[in-house]
Amino acid sequence: MSESNGMLRIGDEAPNFTAVTTHTPEFGFSAWQEQEWVVLFSHPGDFTPVCTTELIEFAHQYDRFRRRAVKLVGLSVDSVYAHLAWLQNIKEKMGVTIPYPIIADADMKVSRLYGMLDPGASNTATVRVVFIIDPKRTIRATLSYPMNIGRNIDEIYRLVVALQTADRFGCAIPANWQEGEKVVIPPPKTVHELEERLKQPENDAKDFYLVFKDLPSRRSSSESP
Repeated sequence: MSESNGMLRIGDEAPNFTAVTTHTPEFGFSAWQEQEWVVLFSHPGDFTPVCTTELIEFAHQYDRFRRRAVKLVGLSVDSVYAHLAWLQNIKEKMGVTIPYPIIADADMKVSRLYGMLDPGASNTATVRVVFIIDPKRTIRATLSYPMNIGRNIDEIYRLVVALQTADRFGCAIPANWQEGEKVVIPPPKTVHELEERLKQPENDAKDFYLVFKDLPSRRSSSESP
């Protein structure tokens, strides 16, 4: 596949690639994904303070993501040796083991493929971006952050769960939604649909275009989708 001219967008296919990671010298993305959800996140460099806190928080929530059939993988353009030294430092100084792989994108192949390089900075700085990728390798969401602000891992998890819930139940997700709360019925496409939705006593209809409903079954966050 040719190199990307810009950051990949929602709806794009997540390109396959091979790379070196902290877990294996021959990492094939699609084979590793195994039809699960993926959170791919990049950081500009190893031994950076904000990114260190993010790696630690992803590690703290690793099991939570795995229970939702979500895999985590990080990336920067540093060498695998720098990655290993950083992870060992985190283990020794903070007492945290990083359980997910970190891609060593020293040749910037993956960064270019996904459009992670910041054209306004040096050519060796990756944008701090998150790609949420579904089991069909479709990019479902992207998040970009400035260098000095840490990512909210709870929000990344909430976003994945919201996407899984919308897919499973054919619904939309309202602002500030948390798992177990009411969802939104998509807007009606016909007069018949409009009338039917307003007749359902279990629906919480604010008006014909804004109707909330409980999900038919609520599943705890400890269960996979």
